[in-house]
Amino acid sequence: MNYTLNQLQIFLKIVQTQSVTKASEELHLTQPAVSIQLKNFQDQFDIPLTEVVGRKIYITDFGREIAEAAENIINQVHAINYKTHAYKGQLSGRLKISVVSTGKYVMPFFLADFMNQHQAIELVMDVTNKHKVIESLEQNQVDFALVSILPTTLHVEKLDLLQNKLFLVGNAQAKVPARTKADEIFKELPLIFREKGSGTRQTMESFLESNHISVQKKMELTSNEAVKQAVLAGLGYSIMPLIGIRNELHSHQLQIIPIKGLPIITTWSLIWLKGKKHSPVSAAFLHHLEEEKDNIAHDTFRWYEQY
Repeated sequence: MNYTLNQLQIFLKIVQTQSVTKASEELHLTQPAVSIQLKNFQDQFDIPLTEVVGRKIYITDFGREIAEAAENIINQVHAINYKTHAYKGQLSGRLKISVVSTGKYVMPFFLADFMNQHQAIELVMDVTNKHKVIESLEQNQVDFALVSILPTTLHVEKLDLLQNKLFLVGNAQAKVPARTKADEIFKELPLIFREKGSGTRQTMESFLESNHISVQKKMELTSNEAVKQAVLAGLGYSIMPLIGIRNELHSHQLQIIPIKGLPIITTWSLIWLKGKKHSPVSAAFLHHLEEEKDNIAHDTFRWYEQY
């Protein structure tokens, strides 16, 4: 046996994602590079680790046992690195955070100073939709989650970081007469939704339901960036978080459509399972945010106040 740590990491990621393509994306490697390393790793075993049926890869029972062993080895390597840093008096370990997709415009600014102060810390931040964020929190796979709508099915504690404002948005060419009722806007152009499981979609649907608005035409896209590009192209309107459209508003590519009942205001909150025992790293990060969150919000998001 002459497998490498790199091969173990690649194989484990393939098992976790059930896909060579997805594994290559998450590892920031080319697909051929991942395929070559997988083949080199498999060639060292007499029993198959994977099976390919059609175009889909399946992990054998033996492969799953090897993946479990690989994960243990990788964790031990991390532990050695952390002990080395600790011996030097440095705060070290992993900080794992799951962030709803629009939160990618928020969370990095609340992380930057802390990560710069403690460079031995390894950050793992997953950006996905609300459903998957809550799932990872429920399974205790992460230290914290960033959401704009609190889960109703979990007992959590929270630290509020920033307001989240959502406006009806159209492109620069959109012409909506003043005092046009919301239900009239959507008779001609579709309303563009995020996918099911998205917090933004949940907020939109609550607004439509409470205002008795029936949407005759709708589109569904799977990322905030895709929604923004569709609005820019004139395909319709969407109710979007202000945090993700700052540049387009300043360059007059997008415009806010005044509608009664908007903006919708929620709060970006860092949440964690109630009663969770924080690691030294996550406890230090929480303490940092409690001390600095107001300064970060004021210094970085001052532009928010004009809307």
